[in-house]
Amino acid sequence: MAIAMKIASQISKSSWIRRMFEEGERLRQELGPDKIYDFTLGNPDVEPPEAFGRELQALAREPLPGMHRYMNNAGYAETRTAVANKLSADSGLTVGPEQVIMTCGAGGALNVVLKTILNPGEEVIILAPFFVEYKFYIDNHGGLPVEVWTNHETFQLDIPAIEKAITPKTRAIIICSPNNPTGVIYPAESLKRLGDLLKSIHNRSGHLIYVISDEPYARIAYDGQHVPNIFPLVESSVIVTSHSKDLALPGERIGYLAANPRMATVMQFMEGAVFSNRVLGFVNAPALMQRLVAKLQNESVDIAEYQAKRDLLVNELSDMGFSMVKPDGAFYLFPQSPLASDVDFVKLAQKHHILLVPGAGFGAPGFFRIAYCVEKEMIQRSLPAWSALAREAGLKG
Repeated sequence: MAIAMKIASQISKSSWIRRMFEEGERLRQELGPDKIYDFTLGNPDVEPPEAFGRELQALAREPLPGMHRYMNNAGYAETRTAVANKLSADSGLTVGPEQVIMTCGAGGALNVVLKTILNPGEEVIILAPFFVEYKFYIDNHGGLPVEVWTNHETFQLDIPAIEKAITPKTRAIIICSPNNPTGVIYPAESLKRLGDLLKSIHNRSGHLIYVISDEPYARIAYDGQHVPNIFPLVESSVIVTSHSKDLALPGERIGYLAANPRMATVMQFMEGAVFSNRVLGFVNAPALMQRLVAKLQNESVDIAEYQAKRDLLVNELSDMGFSMVKPDGAFYLFPQSPLASDVDFVKLAQKHHILLVPGAGFGAPGFFRIAYCVEKEMIQRSLPAWSALAREAGLKG
């Protein structure tokens, strides 16, 4: 075999998201782009804030000497300071630049954290529904994923279920709020209960369990809701995030990880994470993007556009008979499949030129994901197809 057996096996189980996106590419070429309604990929359709363009032009006009050279593996001091200042303001704690590492997106940050903390065979709890790549990232570093369901009706944290899943091998728990794929926000009370549980375990046995908070959607929250900062609520926490969604820069691969300054082992953790960032081959986050995002920590895309799309789809699909939890943030819907098999439903949707991702791709059979970070005009054009699909699936349409 030309490639490793393990990789061959993982390819066969790889992301439904990419698989359906690639099917969309094929259908667009075959039928024309205006006849395909592609809701598969969380690829922002909005442009970055105007401030991004201004800063980019300013750097192009007056480039800084040495601005494309290597820097500290953790990133530029001024960028890390800007991130730390923003985190300090959000958390009410004093976060220093020495607790921040600039990374190649949230995916890079997750891999850095997992390499830093995992010993072979240790377990990482992931909360279903979950972003499917978590499993591969954990496997990258010799860990074992342990799936624990959130509340089946609300998708909120089920603290007793998490406590039951913790074993002497548990090393970390990954959470994502606002969540991909459900869009729910975990409230401060739930996060504090989780933090209290882990602190009690640590005080009783010395067993340190990290909470890795995956936060690329933290600035995309609707209806005046607030995404709680995890640092005051969970002592053993690490934030991993990117500017892919809040600044609409997914192709630039710029993000960061930040460790809770209250964590007793924070200095040792950061030393390990800087080393891991280097030896994983990332070396450092992209220099140009670091320069730019340093001045954009208080900027964000206009979330009103996303909220309008959410409201349009929730209202229209609910009237057709689809059942779903209304998302608090991010840009996904996660309705129940009207067919027993979510994979069969996604195949039926394809017949109507609607491209979706089955819940099985997120560890949640029986649901399907809609990414509504698409043009509003496409959503409106798709509604007759949704109605026909609903009727064929046994709903009122």
